[in-house]
Formats: sequence, C-alpha cells, structure tokens
Amino acid sequence: MTTTYDPQTALLVVDVQHDFAHPEGSLFVPGGEQVVGRVNQEIHAARRAGATIVYTQDWHPPRTPHFTTDGGTWPVHCVRDTWGAALHEELEVVPEALRISKGTGGEDGYSAFSVRDPETGEEGATELERLLRERDIERVVVVGLAQDVCVRATALDAASLGFAVEVLGEATRPVELQEGDGQRALEEMAAAGATVR
Repeated sequence: MTTTYDPQTALLVVDVQHDFAHPEGSLFVPGGEQVVGRVNQEIHAARRAGATIVYTQDWHPPRTPHFTTDGGTWPVHCVRDTWGAALHEELEVVPEALRISKGTGGEDGYSAFSVRDPETGEEGATELERLLRERDIERVVVVGLAQDVCVRATALDAASLGFAVEVLGEATRPVELQEGDGQRALEEMAAAGATVR
C-alpha cells in the first residue's frame, strides 16, 4: 500500500543503482533488487498526486578516500558513467524529476542533503534543500538503499532541517555491516521524529 502524496511532498528515491540493487553489483545490498518494484509503486502514486520526485545517485570518481582501495570503508562502487552507477534498469525514471549526484568530488556522500570530506570531516550542503524550499516542500518520503546508510543519513538530515519525514521500511533494505544495523537505523530515524512505516 502506497503512502499519500500532495504537491507539498517530495519522494526521495535514494541510490536505487545497479551496484546496490542488482545481484551483480559491487556493493549489492541483500534484497536490494526486491525494493525496485515497491519503489516504482511510490513513484507512480507521487506522480499522480503532483508531488516532487527526486532521484539520488552515488557518482564517485575512480579514486577516492571513500573506497577501501584508497584507505576508506567501502569497496569500489558507483563510479561515474559506469553500469554500476546507473539507476536500476527496472526503476521507473520520471523525466521531470530532480537528480542529486553524491560524492562527485570524492566526498562521503551518504545523505542527499550533505557531503563530508572523508579526510578532514568538513561538511557541505548539496543543492537539495534549496530545490525543495523553492517548491514549498514541507514533507519528504524516503525510500531506496541502503536503509542503514544513505536512507538513514537522508532521513536524519531531513528531520534536522525541519521537514516532516516518512520512511517506508518495506521500500528499503539494510546493508548491515554489523548485525542489527538495519533495526538500529529504523529506531534512530524514529527517535529523530521520522514516521517509519
């Protein structure tokens, strides 16, 4: 069952890319492919209601301190202009939707709203908040991958910026570097004021 949408709501489709959502992806999230159809249902509902739709994508350079090959946390993934970085082939892509690319300069791009230098820790904003404010968006619905990484960071940032936040648990999956990370992420988002369904 889809949630409700209106023109003051934005659907944030977080990182439904081949490297995360396809079994052959380099950082495949277990069950990631299962969210694609569910996310498409939300996209259709949001579009019918005149809501804003936003797609986010990791869009990394080939070398970055974000990757284990250069001292970071994660295996090489979502390198710009590769199959792995492309939105999943079965994802409904709406032409008029907004696109936010994350980690383009080698930053840690977990949240759709902010990036962080992996060496200095310095944070900067993406253009997403400005784009949503220009459209008088008051509420965001967050779906996609991964529940305990980029979905979590996006929902927490949205709540801290004053948006009403709804996270659809059945339209996301955790990567779980540590067992229980997914459940902890849901609890943390709820504690920050998000409605978790």
